[in-house]
Amino acid sequence: MNFLLTDADMARFHTLQEIGVVLGVGVVASLVMARLKLPAVTGLLLAGAICGPYGAGFISDVKSLELLAEVGVVLLLFTIGLEFPLSRFKKIGKPLFIGGTLQVGLTVLASMGICMALGIGFKAAVPISFAISLSSTAIVLRALQDRGEVDAPHGRFIVGTLIYQDLCVIPMLLALPVLAGAGDTGGLMLNIGAALAQAAVAVVVTYLIAKLVLPFILRRVDKTRSREIFILSILSICIGIAFATGYAGLSLALGAFLAGIVLAESAFATRALTDVMPLRDVLNALFFISLGMLFNWRAVEEAPHIVAGVFLLIVLGKGLVASLAALAMRFPARAAWIAGLGLAQFGEFGTVILKTASLKGLLELDGEVRWITAAGVLSMFVTPLILRFSPHLAAGAVLLRPLEKLLGISPGSTPVAATRGVTGHVIIAGFGVTGRSLAAALKSLGVRYIILEMNAESVQQARKDGEEAFYGDATAEETLNHVRAEHAAAIVVTINDPGALDRCLDSVHRAAPEVPVIVRTRFLSERDRLQRLGATEVVTVEVEAAVEIMARVLRQLGIPRNVIDREVALVRENTQGTARSLTLPRNSLADMQELADLKVESALVNGREFAQGKTLSQLDLRARTGASVIALRRGGELASQPKADEALQVGDILYLVGSLESIRNALVFLESGEVPQRLSERAVAPASDARDSS
Repeated sequence: MNFLLTDADMARFHTLQEIGVVLGVGVVASLVMARLKLPAVTGLLLAGAICGPYGAGFISDVKSLELLAEVGVVLLLFTIGLEFPLSRFKKIGKPLFIGGTLQVGLTVLASMGICMALGIGFKAAVPISFAISLSSTAIVLRALQDRGEVDAPHGRFIVGTLIYQDLCVIPMLLALPVLAGAGDTGGLMLNIGAALAQAAVAVVVTYLIAKLVLPFILRRVDKTRSREIFILSILSICIGIAFATGYAGLSLALGAFLAGIVLAESAFATRALTDVMPLRDVLNALFFISLGMLFNWRAVEEAPHIVAGVFLLIVLGKGLVASLAALAMRFPARAAWIAGLGLAQFGEFGTVILKTASLKGLLELDGEVRWITAAGVLSMFVTPLILRFSPHLAAGAVLLRPLEKLLGISPGSTPVAATRGVTGHVIIAGFGVTGRSLAAALKSLGVRYIILEMNAESVQQARKDGEEAFYGDATAEETLNHVRAEHAAAIVVTINDPGALDRCLDSVHRAAPEVPVIVRTRFLSERDRLQRLGATEVVTVEVEAAVEIMARVLRQLGIPRNVIDREVALVRENTQGTARSLTLPRNSLADMQELADLKVESALVNGREFAQGKTLSQLDLRARTGASVIALRRGGELASQPKADEALQVGDILYLVGSLESIRNALVFLESGEVPQRLSERAVAPASDARDSS
């Protein structure tokens, strides 16, 4: 039936056929990578290299695929921005400007020095150095987001540097015509200044539009109650802002990222993220496949030594330079090394720089460009693997230790005098929400604690609040020795970096093998591994969230408290088995202001408790615990004045009233017949004595 189709119809048919083929190859390659426990992105890049024009040649209409891929990377950066609100963005200001300047500047200078030493002319060395200094925003941000390391110290440095690199593309492109002899230096500086001013105006306008106009538009769209219109509106906003900033000289991806950052603080962020995610994932896969298509197999065959040399220059040389930039910003050696590994690859805009330079006659398209591009795409191949295994590669930080000491950077800024003679204290590694909550509880109980945090701003604020906080790397044995980890009562690790968590446990095992270690992690699947590494207790975020949701739903259904406790105990026994007691919102007698401090709780007599078969007078709850029985439900009937001499039966529900402490004591007494010692009567023994007695 081909005679019924026009040439345009046939072209579209073949384009869809080619996209279907390449997606199928991408699925197979990703499944193979998953089988090998490697990132799926590696499989997509490999699929592109196989199907591309330099491989099997399955794709003839590369431009159509590149257009879809461009939309995919725009949506990727937009959704990452939605999960990266402006409040978090403010934390990377210093890494963005200072760290970015150091990384780009040092990489350009080092690359130019190597090029000149190899006999490459100045005009060719400049665009090559520009291209090598740029990293892959899409690949690295996606990997950091998947691993939950955006807020880690190295994550903040990487994100800030990537944004700075995108901003540097403008002056780099403007400098190429001058190098080619199409302009003068004075005009170059004038053009760069005008372009930067234009970019700054574009950023401000983008912020104002996204902040003031977009919420108004989305509220009107939301009133239509149409999911299709909402999705189309989000796509229009995302692509529209991306192309608007593109016309202003910024990259499309950066514009989309800025739009997502501003919208992240609106009421529509979650819905936008949920609705756009499926389309983003499909187009994003095409983007990574299109990157793989840049790989030229023939370039490797013709000059393998050149491609290998450029590859090593990018991965090792650029990674080392980026590590030095992070080290210059006072990052400890380990964080600096992992930050360098995260930036040790070629970037998407590097290919733009090389193509532009070849059009201006600065580089040969069939020579330097394809060799550098082949090596750059290879570096993109290995980036997901490097980030995946970065905890095991962090041992390379020992190379930076001498320079760390030369610069006066210590993995722990804890003065030895400040902790001399300290025993029985608690070490809190990571001062986020979990660390602050624990610190508040320990302070109220008079237990001394020491905070280790890798965010300098958080340390400064904590010290202003009177906390004993120090800027230190908890993964370094030296830091643990400074805070006398061997003499601590417990070490609590709440850091967000999974790799740092592993190294912290390893260091604790050497510095304080007998001290209990409680760690927080995201997933239950990580518990066994962390316990093998030496964790005494592992608290997983997904289990805690599941338990709290289950308990609160049961509370809303009116299930008695001790039944909820039983269900919670079963969940914990089948998962992480932590001994943490359940915390639930209490029913309050808030209708009367005078009784607002009293709590109401229910307890079921289930036949296995101490209270079963005993009368209320025998139990004498008020005298023993301070709680009173105000009602009893039996057989569906509620007795507001239960008889004191009537024995309790299985299935009875007691309703108790009293203070929070009285209610807790009463629940324990009904279960076991033992009255807990009142909190006010407890003597908080010095932690050192408790340690000695144990």
